[in-house]
Amino acid sequence: MKVITAPELARWLADGERSPPLLLDVREPWEQKICTIAGSEIMPMQQVPGRLGSIDAQKSVVCVCHHGGRSARVAMFLQGQGYEDVYNLTGGIDAWARQVDSTMPVY
Repeated sequence: MKVITAPELARWLADGERSPPLLLDVREPWEQKICTIAGSEIMPMQQVPGRLGSIDAQKSVVCVCHHGGRSARVAMFLQGQGYEDVYNLTGGIDAWARQVDSTMPVY
């Protein structure tokens, strides 16, 4: 599993020359209602094993949660299932709100 910081992810998403990753938001629905990164695929952590078929193994996947713990576990799980280009967003959506999008609510 690779790690990526919020500013690194922001640069990747803004880079029109690079294929965008699948942003896999593994938080709970109540958390996702507070804030989310635009374009994220919403898939609470417990649903990931049953929905593997909907995660494109050919794309880069960036796993996102609140602070990075749950998403790290999901990223490791995906790697164990054969996904090769998997990242964990260090600091989670909290880091994104504090370092990239100051208009995003923190919780």
